[in-house]
Amino acid sequence: MTVTRTAHEVGSRALTWLHTHRDLGALPADTTAELADPDSVYKPLGESALAASLVLRESVAGSAELRVARELMGFCWRQLGDGDMLYERLLRYSMMTDPLETYAPFARGGLRHARLEQLLAHTSALRSVRGAEVLPNRRLAVANAARVVGLDREGRAYDWAALGAATWLGATPEPWLIDWMTGYCVTHTVFHLTDWGARPAGLPAGLADYVSAWLPVWIDIWAEVEQWDLVAELMIVGCCLPEPYCEAADWERLARAQHPDGLMPRDGEPVPDDPERRFTDHHHTAVVAAIAGTLAVSRTLGGPERRP
Repeated sequence: MTVTRTAHEVGSRALTWLHTHRDLGALPADTTAELADPDSVYKPLGESALAASLVLRESVAGSAELRVARELMGFCWRQLGDGDMLYERLLRYSMMTDPLETYAPFARGGLRHARLEQLLAHTSALRSVRGAEVLPNRRLAVANAARVVGLDREGRAYDWAALGAATWLGATPEPWLIDWMTGYCVTHTVFHLTDWGARPAGLPAGLADYVSAWLPVWIDIWAEVEQWDLVAELMIVGCCLPEPYCEAADWERLARAQHPDGLMPRDGEPVPDDPERRFTDHHHTAVVAAIAGTLAVSRTLGGPERRP
């Protein structure tokens, strides 16, 4: 099987699984903008929207997958009150970055909220917000979300070179000292510098060479211990490189780990039978599998024109 075909099948099944089980990710009826536990359902809605937005952006899926992506994004948007919840949350908690980050994929997909964008333009310029102490790769996440939404139309609001250099990856450290959490930091550094593969040149040449040299090793290491969530994220990284790294053996291995219904297990542990646990435990891995499949198909086919 070619990379393109295998990646398409893996990504399509994962996207369909997210769509089929989307109601399990619905917000509880009494949810307010306070979101005492935002990671429980609020964050997954944004992640599902991210996957859908990239399927739509790349436009390399079939008509069925594009329909599913549009429906999934619409579901997530309605869950957030067509953006009203994000506006209310930012209005109450100006230092929070999650309204901007959550909004970005909806904006990419054409779902806009005028009042939220006006408020974001104000809060994102505040010294308190820009000076908040967060992990370096998280700063990149905010910068890229601002770029996607249109708050940085001229590309001068953020020093991308400095932001990248401040990360673990930016130091081009000893690659054998990478650990599980640092692996996720590396993947997200690449995701945000390149806007999920739309701007491969956003990854500085030295970092691109470093990642290209060590990515195959890292994928093999985490695949050996069946950390499929991180493996899929690393495979997305391969699709974000100026010279994409998409190996057939990696895709065949990931395809073997995927369940027939499209569920992508996060690791090698047994998958529970309870539908809610299955969704909660493995939702994120389905998201990254859908993204990885979409970007691999796009890059192996030449993809849409990439931005500088």
